[in-house]
Amino acid sequence: MGSSCLVRVLIFSIMPATSNKPYRVGRSKTGLGLFATKPIKKGTRIIRYFGPILDSRIPEHDEIENKYLFELNGRWTIDGSVRKNLARYINHSCRPNAESDVRPRERKVFIRAIRNIEPGDEINYDYGTDYFKAYLKPIGCKCDSCEKKRKKLRAEARAESAKVKARAERKAQKAGAKTTATKKKKLNGKHFPGKVGRAKA
Repeated sequence: MGSSCLVRVLIFSIMPATSNKPYRVGRSKTGLGLFATKPIKKGTRIIRYFGPILDSRIPEHDEIENKYLFELNGRWTIDGSVRKNLARYINHSCRPNAESDVRPRERKVFIRAIRNIEPGDEINYDYGTDYFKAYLKPIGCKCDSCEKKRKKLRAEARAESAKVKARAERKAQKAGAKTTATKKKKLNGKHFPGKVGRAKA
């Protein structure tokens, strides 16, 4: 084998295979997330949420507890904790760009775009009220929508605090100016405290 062939073989084995999938796992504010690598049109089925199907009537299945459980209905649940399930990296958002398409009869869940998603955008969907109350509310939701809301509230609180402080300073200045004016008035009108009389020789 020639040296040029050897170099080509080495380069091919070192370079990662390119994926046709329109997403990748990457760093997010909350740890890991799933990000678009290509434009994804509204209505497109992005990825399937999959894993072993658990039956709540089987005690061993009912005792399984992790944050990747996706309930299909009262009986069936998908355990999405398997590493091949890349959909488990999709984070919650209160204003999502995707949604879960749950099909209990087929025992399948697909994540579908509800808005056009641009390359680099994080893919997210609403986890639902029960999950939000159990896992997100106690620590505070970290989705972009909630972060912006908190930022706005902090800015409004700072602005209100600055207004109150400025009002208090103006009030103090007015009170100080009034006191000075009263003292001047008394001195001009010869109002002195105590007895005023002729000094004894």
